[in-house]
This record gives sequence, structure tokens and C-alpha cells, in this order.
Amino acid sequence: MADHPRAQDATELIRAWQQGDPDALNRVVPLVYDELRRVAHAHFRAERAGHLLQTTALVHEAYLRLVDLDRINLRNRAHLLALAARLMRQILVDQARRNNARKRGGDVRLTGLNDVSNAAEPAAVDVLALNDALTELASLDPRAGRVVEVKFFAGLTIDETAAALGVSPATVERDWTVAKAWLQQRMSSAGG
Repeated sequence: MADHPRAQDATELIRAWQQGDPDALNRVVPLVYDELRRVAHAHFRAERAGHLLQTTALVHEAYLRLVDLDRINLRNRAHLLALAARLMRQILVDQARRNNARKRGGDVRLTGLNDVSNAAEPAAVDVLALNDALTELASLDPRAGRVVEVKFFAGLTIDETAAALGVSPATVERDWTVAKAWLQQRMSSAGG
């Protein structure tokens, strides 16, 4: 199955950026911007109204952090989105920690661990609790931790996640199922 033309264009621009064209990243961002906004927006669906960090700010902050990274090896559009997901996670965790510093029990929350694209009404998840659980999972099973990070934070499909991580779709499905159950169990036992 052939890639979508925008995905091919993004991959070509990523390769140009890797080969030293500094303007290529500026040209690739518009190709993935709508996807980044969709992903960021999905994280905020279960948020209370009026929290400090909004979808556009999250996307822009992730872009600024991406531009500041030195010598990263991106393979394609899915890999770029996976990296952006990691940056968004860091931004959300940083924001939650700042909120915790201002008032006890910081209130940044994300959508639940359901497949973001299929979740009709996800439950709220404390970003700091998720980060702690995901860090623990990654120490036990680094690949499963990356699958959750890419699938949950970037909202990539099984196939896109497989491409970003260089594994088979079946491996992603297994890791996603096991990791999601492990994280839900871990977070429910930590919260109760």
C-alpha cells in the first residue's frame, strides 16, 4: 500500500533536513501541523475548561523544542510524530509539575488510555501519575513504553507506530494491549 502523498512529501523533507537543509524542517511542519493539532487536542478533551496550556500552545512548544534538538535521526513522518509525542509528554509533565508547585495536587489531566482516535468519552488521567507509571513501564519493557508513548501521545495508528519504532504491527498490537492493561492496573492501584 502506497503512502499518502503528504506523508511522502514530509518524509522527503525530513531526509533533506537530515542532509543539512535547515529550511526543510520549516517546510515539513505545515504538512504535519494538522495532525499535531489533532493529537494535542485529543489530550485536552477531558480537561477542565480554562487550564493554562492550550492545543496550539502545546503544538508550538513541541515545535520549538524540536527545532532546538541537535543531531536527531528521523526516518519518516511517523518517526517525526513519535518524537513530537515525546516532546508533548515532556511539556505536559513540566506544566503539571509547575501546577503542583503552585498548588497541591496539580490539575493537568489527559484523556484516558483508550485509543485516542476511537475514544468517545475518555476518562481523565493525571499526567504526573501517567508519567510515573510510564517511566516504570519503560524501565521494565522499553519497547512497550515507547509504544504507549507513540500511540497515546502522538495518536498514531498501529501501522504508523510500527513504522516509527521499526517493529511489526503485530508486535505493536501485543505491546499496546499488555502495556495499556499494565498501566491501568498500576495507576488504579497507585490511586486507591
